[in-house]
Amino acid sequence: MTSATEKAARTSYGRLLALLASADRDIAGAEDALADAFERALTTWPRDGVPANPDGWLLTAARNRQRDKWKSAERRTSVPLDPVQHAAHHLDTIDPDAIEDRRLQLMLVCAHPAIDSAMHTPLMLDVVLGCTAKEIARAFALPSATLAARLGRAKKRIRDAGIGFALPDKSVLPSRVDAVLAAVYGAFAIDWHSGGSELRERLTGEALHLAETLCLLLPGDPEAHGLAALILLTTAREPARYRDGVLVPLAAQDTEKWDATAISRGEVHLRTAHGLGAVGRFQLEAAIEAVHCARRHRRITDWATLHRLHDALQRLAPTKGGAVALAAVTAETDCAETGLDALDSIEQTENFQPAWAVRAHLLDRLGRFPDAITAYEKAISLSFDSPTRRYLRRRADVLLPSLQE
Repeated sequence: MTSATEKAARTSYGRLLALLASADRDIAGAEDALADAFERALTTWPRDGVPANPDGWLLTAARNRQRDKWKSAERRTSVPLDPVQHAAHHLDTIDPDAIEDRRLQLMLVCAHPAIDSAMHTPLMLDVVLGCTAKEIARAFALPSATLAARLGRAKKRIRDAGIGFALPDKSVLPSRVDAVLAAVYGAFAIDWHSGGSELRERLTGEALHLAETLCLLLPGDPEAHGLAALILLTTAREPARYRDGVLVPLAAQDTEKWDATAISRGEVHLRTAHGLGAVGRFQLEAAIEAVHCARRHRRITDWATLHRLHDALQRLAPTKGGAVALAAVTAETDCAETGLDALDSIEQTENFQPAWAVRAHLLDRLGRFPDAITAYEKAISLSFDSPTRRYLRRRADVLLPSLQE
């Protein structure tokens, strides 16, 4: 794909698809038309030059492809198709030179209450960002055929249920936006390691792109800014997260390698969210990341503040992962024994990797080396990320001589 078409695919795919699909709510048909337009661009633009308005060119080409399809469908019947006539008229009213940003509408469609919530994130990655079913399936550890079938059913549901491509009333918009934010967070937080580092980096970047798009479209939504801050502050530490293919734990990371620009951008979003008055889950998670990032200047970690933030997060949006994190922080503000007690109180952690990794660390600190090695082995067995497995293996191997003493 040429650089011009790559840029168009990155910045305009979602809104072009929303415009095309809004005619008849047929996302699959709109995807086919847009794919045909991009294919034509790959042939035409290198030969004739990139048009002055690439988005308009792509929209016109895709619109013509849709119109041809509808005309063909109408010829196969004996009577005019009213929905086709309406859809064709709708396309005629779209001005290719003044494409409105429709990404929010499309995100709302992907996260519509009528759609299975488990499909919100995959559908958004597919429809809004143009990720392939194969890529999404790898990230979700699903067979490509299974994921493609589920996406197909979700798109059929959108078409058959007549889900509109328009902003809902202001009275219900907040609840709908919450679903969009949750889907974007899913794209960021899911374990992309099964899909490889390149896919992980790309989709993390796409999640940030969507979060910042929401900030532009909904500047008064504090959680949109909170989510953007969370992604930026977390990914800012990525350059220091691995060394020679081995995970580097947060406390041991070289803070000089952290992305100062990303941290600054994240802090701006966090301050904006705070200024809007309402505190939510993503703001609290972002605030936790901001405290960790502050070590870049303070050289120490403010564990007391982290404990308050983790506790507030668990009260507002309790999760198993959040409970494990709170137990780990409790070990820092109190002692390893107290942290282990907190960890023991969490239910259903038998196959939860973070719980075993924290348990191994705390048992190691307490000098209970045989138990620590057992916990490390369990954590390793539950880890799918190679750098994490290597780190845990090294920690376990360091303790092996203690068994012979």
